Amino acid sequence: MKTTVEKLSPTRVKLTIEVDQAGFKPTLDKAYKTVANQVNIPGFRKGKVPASVLDQRVGKDQIIAQAINDGMDGFYRAALVAEKLKPLGTPEADISSAPSAEELEKLLVISLEVEVRPEFKLPSYKNIAVTVEPVRVAKMDIETELDALRARFGTLKTVDRAAKNGDFTTIDLSALMDGKEIDTAADISYEIGSGQLLDGIDEALETLTAGETTTFSSKLVGGEMAGQSAEVSVTLKAVKERELPKADDDFAQLASEFDTLEELTKDLETKLAADLGRKQVLQARDKIVEDLVAKANIPVSDEAVKREVDAHLEGEGRMEDDVHRKEVTADSEKGFKTQLLLDAIVDAEEIKIEDQELIEYLAFTSRNYQMEPNQFIEQVASSGQVSFYADELSRRKAVDYLVSQAEITDTKGAKVAYQV
Repeated sequence: MKTTVEKLSPTRVKLTIEVDQAGFKPTLDKAYKTVANQVNIPGFRKGKVPASVLDQRVGKDQIIAQAINDGMDGFYRAALVAEKLKPLGTPEADISSAPSAEELEKLLVISLEVEVRPEFKLPSYKNIAVTVEPVRVAKMDIETELDALRARFGTLKTVDRAAKNGDFTTIDLSALMDGKEIDTAADISYEIGSGQLLDGIDEALETLTAGETTTFSSKLVGGEMAGQSAEVSVTLKAVKERELPKADDDFAQLASEFDTLEELTKDLETKLAADLGRKQVLQARDKIVEDLVAKANIPVSDEAVKREVDAHLEGEGRMEDDVHRKEVTADSEKGFKTQLLLDAIVDAEEIKIEDQELIEYLAFTSRNYQMEPNQFIEQVASSGQVSFYADELSRRKAVDYLVSQAEITDTKGAKVAYQV
């Protein structure tokens, strides 16, 4: 097999593959075996039909055509390996010459155009100096965490006053359209300000007292009428406020493994500092990747960007929104450049993915789809998406490598520690 490459652009090549009779024979023999197992010819068992009989009954040209079709992917992948090309899309193939029953020795010539990973020079990516904001745990942040913990152990007490933001209520709802009642719900528990019911309900409930009713306009969020405007009647049946336990040593012993409030407060501060430390690392990560992308001068495929942007806008129903198209295009270009940069670092550092790593990553990713890990892994495997997630994990490991090699300090000069 002979291959030649013509560079059409930094991101697109034309690949010409020539397969002679000797190179085509194994593929043709395999096609004969495949056809022999598919046809029923009296006097012959399946799989045992001689080639000469298949030529008569099926047609030699048809078997050659099947051999070309079946062998196309193998020829293409072998050519990619030979030319060290890494495709970024599906190739467009054209057969300009092919053997036939009359000319079996004729060359099989396949021309393919495909988008490939462009060549670019990686900037220096080790020992990058990056500065981030310092960790500073404010007293207010600690108090907020402590109040959240107290709320978990709080009790609800009925109060005789107007409802306000943060109160827990019991309500009845009814929705009307054109004066006709279309839906009702009774004894609903709702926290004012949580935003978990209809738009406008928080404003409607505030200042009401138990037993009062008011109406407001809102769009329905469920059922056949979802998205349509309706007149909603809400009756406030009860108002409760959360009563928090006193923040003292007794509460510390109730809510944690600590004996004193001082110890509990110190632990909350430590956890907040650790969380801010993780945010420092994320800030450093973003700065490092953005800096390298800007320096690398990475060409991207206009066709690939357009496909992604069109798919995004079509999903949003905003194909004619030129302003939004410009925004999405910029994001898409940045995304492609980031992927290409990280892929190049994966290759340069020979970053590998172990099977167990990939399984754990897929199990973790399954949470985003609210699926059981095994079910998600089976779906990924059956849909041929394993390589997609393997590439994604490889890029994550490349980012971890970049950050681990960087010199991260905060604006006060303190060194920021990083652990993968």
